[in-house]
Amino acid sequence: MATRQQPRVDAPASPDEFVVAVAQMRAARLRPEVLCEEMPAPQRIAPFASALSADVTVDGEDVGTGRIVLLHDPAGNDAWQGTFRCVAYARAEIDPEIANDPLAGEVAWSWLVEALAAHGAEFTAPSGTVTKVASESFGGMADEDATAQLEIRASWTPVGDIEAHVEAWGELMCTAVGLPPVPEGVTAIPSRRGQRGT
Repeated sequence: MATRQQPRVDAPASPDEFVVAVAQMRAARLRPEVLCEEMPAPQRIAPFASALSADVTVDGEDVGTGRIVLLHDPAGNDAWQGTFRCVAYARAEIDPEIANDPLAGEVAWSWLVEALAAHGAEFTAPSGTVTKVASESFGGMADEDATAQLEIRASWTPVGDIEAHVEAWGELMCTAVGLPPVPEGVTAIPSRRGQRGT
């Protein structure tokens, strides 16, 4: 029996302000240790979304990872207090002693706020969490070293150019893995998107 196919419904065209914001995301200049590429964005949170993922690599070893999603709802969102929202995630391997520091969460959150300020990325309505996870091995695995990870999940409503917000996210990941700041006057080289070393 032949079945009738439903007509195809194309996604609505992206508004100009979202197209501009995505171009600004792509223009962000990140440190060479940050290997960044576009990734599929969540489709159910907002009418329009774009996303980047990244790994922080030092001496050929991945020491941190993250992603940033730009959401846009032309009708606005009361919780966002605006029409755009940045949602970011960063995870880094850390020294287990840091995970036991009661101030580690507060310090990690300050890295985000300071990175946004350093890049001139104005924002409103910030929210987020910092999670510390420490692992110890026992029994047959007792000879393995203790490990720890730090995860920062945050969202904020960006004001102005999105490029600065993506650059702040890149700096957050680098700070989390313990990379020293780029000296003043030195410009970061953009990382290649969509290409990773084999």
